[in-house]
Amino acid sequence: MKVVALVSGGKDSCFAMMKSIQFGHEIVALANLMPADDSVDELDSYMYQTVGHQIIVSYAECMGIPLFRRRIQGSTRHQKLNYRITPGDEVEDMYILLKEVKRQLPSVSAVCSGAIASDYQRLRVESVCSRLGLVSLAYLWKQDQSLLLHEMINNGILAITVKVAAMGLDPMKHLGKELSSLDSVLHKLNKLYGINVCGEGGEYETLTLDCPLFKNARIVLDESKVVMHSSDSIAPVGFLHPISFHLEYKAKNSSICDNNSVDHEKVGLLFEIEGDCFHGSDTLQSVADASSVSHLLDDVPDDRLQISCSRMQNTFAISCWLQDSRDTSSGLQDDLKTVLRKIESELLGRGYGWKNVLYIHLYLADMDDFALANETYVSFITQEKCPFGVPSRSTIELPLLQVRSGNLYIEVLVANDQSKRVLHVQSISSWAPSCIGPYSQATLHKEILYMAGQLGLNPPTMTLCSGGATHELEQALKNCEAVSESFNSSISTSSVLFITYCSTRIQLEERKKIEDKLHGVLEEMRHSKKDSSSKVLDTIYLYIHVPNLPKGALVEVKPVLYVQENFDTEAENLHDSSKFHTPTYWGFQHEDWHKSCIQKCVVNGNICAVVLSVTNELARNICSSLRGNQISEEHLELVSKFCICLLNEALLDSACCWEDIKSLRFYLPTSLNITLEAASIIFSRAFNELAESNPTVHVDRFFNLIPVLGAGRAPTSMDDILTCELFAQKS
Repeated sequence: MKVVALVSGGKDSCFAMMKSIQFGHEIVALANLMPADDSVDELDSYMYQTVGHQIIVSYAECMGIPLFRRRIQGSTRHQKLNYRITPGDEVEDMYILLKEVKRQLPSVSAVCSGAIASDYQRLRVESVCSRLGLVSLAYLWKQDQSLLLHEMINNGILAITVKVAAMGLDPMKHLGKELSSLDSVLHKLNKLYGINVCGEGGEYETLTLDCPLFKNARIVLDESKVVMHSSDSIAPVGFLHPISFHLEYKAKNSSICDNNSVDHEKVGLLFEIEGDCFHGSDTLQSVADASSVSHLLDDVPDDRLQISCSRMQNTFAISCWLQDSRDTSSGLQDDLKTVLRKIESELLGRGYGWKNVLYIHLYLADMDDFALANETYVSFITQEKCPFGVPSRSTIELPLLQVRSGNLYIEVLVANDQSKRVLHVQSISSWAPSCIGPYSQATLHKEILYMAGQLGLNPPTMTLCSGGATHELEQALKNCEAVSESFNSSISTSSVLFITYCSTRIQLEERKKIEDKLHGVLEEMRHSKKDSSSKVLDTIYLYIHVPNLPKGALVEVKPVLYVQENFDTEAENLHDSSKFHTPTYWGFQHEDWHKSCIQKCVVNGNICAVVLSVTNELARNICSSLRGNQISEEHLELVSKFCICLLNEALLDSACCWEDIKSLRFYLPTSLNITLEAASIIFSRAFNELAESNPTVHVDRFFNLIPVLGAGRAPTSMDDILTCELFAQKS
């Protein structure tokens, strides 16, 4: 991609440019924000470094590329973490600057910045990029600061300190010093006082005078003076004011110019951008009200639009799809609009909106339609409609048409409060795959971390790693771990439920290795943890066979984690418990082989996760009339009742009830040749019968039927007749 680099003059922005080039991008322009008054060295800004701004003008000449500059007109007006368009805010200056760069250089498609640890700055850069249709590159994000500092020095970043503001740093002693000479000092202060060795806490700022990107010339600071901003006895603050400097041209480019006094505007390298700090055209789009949304649904026949809503107290689920849209659909995008409008209408009817949604499962009949689906999706679920953070998402191709379920199927999990915490990093970095668009890496709500489906993407390039399914799986697990560490957790110790989607393109030999690779990587992660005393949950594993995945991936993983600040938990496995109650429904009597059907994890008597698997062999135990592997609707009805009976027992054993269920999915293999509509009737009838004798079970539908090619406990045996996935949490 062609990139405009946000430069402050500091080491971080320069090294971010070097990393962008390393990963195949081309820096074609520089962008800098400076004080409105040239005599001012430092602004009271949360966003921009301005000390040394007098020298930044030389960067264009040093690199031989244009520099776009804007004088900062705004101030810090929107101080909340997640930025929203605010007239007069200093972020709007960045928007105007980058908008003009994009106008003059239409080929620019990305912006690189030196963000390392500041969510405040990263989110604002991402917000501006999102508004302009640009990709944010932040290759220093979440990197180990000690290693990063050494890497900068070893790769030729020659930078001096121009501001110090930390215990142990003396303006008179440390200002103007080269970064390389302060390496040991910074690490010593890190051990003594915990300062950030890269200065991410504002401990110090730098000015780069030379680096490998300065092909034409290096900067020589001739004269400067120390200005004391605060003479605090513990952590004095001071900055370096440059008085004079010149360019020293490098030998191989000495013919570029023989005079150190260069007229940059004459050679076409310097552009100053003016303009107002806010444009009315960027106002927020209002959310459609319930009546207007409902009006858009008037033309959809009732027998095509299918929807189910649960009645959980703190969270509830909504599922929606269009029945058999092969003959009646006008296209995927129109179908998706209809489904999203229906869900939006249901939310508004309950007094909620997209801001209350925690997680979205987007199931497509054809992954080739992914780009089209995303275009429509992003017009409904926007950051403006989700001020507390956009929901996490998983996208899977399912054999929907084989069960007459149309082009798409959507599940949403909704919370009735605003206590969710969302991690949404849109910048491409070396940390974890970015989420470029309105879906997030993970959402934490009431101690449950719902993680977006993760592919085996190499984060800095956003391409699938080579080497086959096991290599993709290992990278996907590393990506999951990076996300979970942002919540002070680990997938190796805190996963309650771990789902792995396997593409049909995986050969049998590779499928045999997937399970070993999964458990091997998790075990390595556990051993690498500094706190080896952390308790490990007895994770439940489920493998699902699907036709295709985004980007043609072979595997996608989706863990659900229990996250608690004081991690003190007791996990229970059904194999370790014999607390079965004798079933009283449909005449089923408990048998020892029932234990082989169930995996269960209970956390603190508050959370219960269950995966129930019914194989062909077990189905013959349930259905005495079953011969071979041919399951009829009558057999499925008996199997469904058996599953519901065992799920009821599992809930009772866990001190939970049906009203505590957050999600209940039944994975229906297409090999049964039973339509989704027919299966829905069968399961609804079974739950209605259960509700007649159990007041905690509501007769309205609160389960989802998911058509799959297969499912099972292992990637080599994804051939269950029926698989149930239940997740419950007490209110």
